[in-house]
Amino acid sequence: MSEDKAGRIVDIALDEKSIVRWSPEIEHERNVAIFDLLERNSFRLVEGFEGPYRLLLSLRDATLIMRISDEAGEQCREVALPMRPLRRIIRDYFMICDSYFQAIRGSTPSRIEAIDMARRGLHNEGSEMLSEALSDRIAMDSDTARRLFTLVCVLHLRG
Repeated sequence: MSEDKAGRIVDIALDEKSIVRWSPEIEHERNVAIFDLLERNSFRLVEGFEGPYRLLLSLRDATLIMRISDEAGEQCREVALPMRPLRRIIRDYFMICDSYFQAIRGSTPSRIEAIDMARRGLHNEGSEMLSEALSDRIAMDSDTARRLFTLVCVLHLRG
C-alpha cells in the first residue's frame, strides 16, 4: 500500500441500479473485494486532481463508468471504459467460478485445487487487462487492479 494518503481510494461503491442479482457467493466476493481494497490500495489519476479518492462503479450500456471524486466531493471526473475487450475474459471467469462453486460442494480436493488455479489465472489475466486499459488515465498497483476486476465482474451479473 502506498503510505501516501493522496494516492488511494478511501470509499468505493457499486451503483445498485447496475446490479440485477447477487447470490450469497457473489455478495461475499463483493464484500471481501471492497474490504480488501479499502484496507490496501494504490490508485491515482494520471492527470487530474489529487486524492484521496471516492469511487463509484457503474455500467452504462456496455461501458464501465468510474466516477472518481476527491474525498470532499469538490472535484469529480468520469472515466469510461468500453467493456468489449474484457467481455471474453469476464464470461470465461464466470464459467470457471460456477465450476468452482459446484466443485467445493462435493468434488475431490485435487479437482477443487485445479479449478481454483484456473480461476486465479483468469482473474489475474482480467485484472492485467483492466489495468492496461486504464493505464493512460489511472495508475494502480496489481492488488488494486485485482480487486477492481472482481467488482467489475459483479457489475456484469445479469441473472
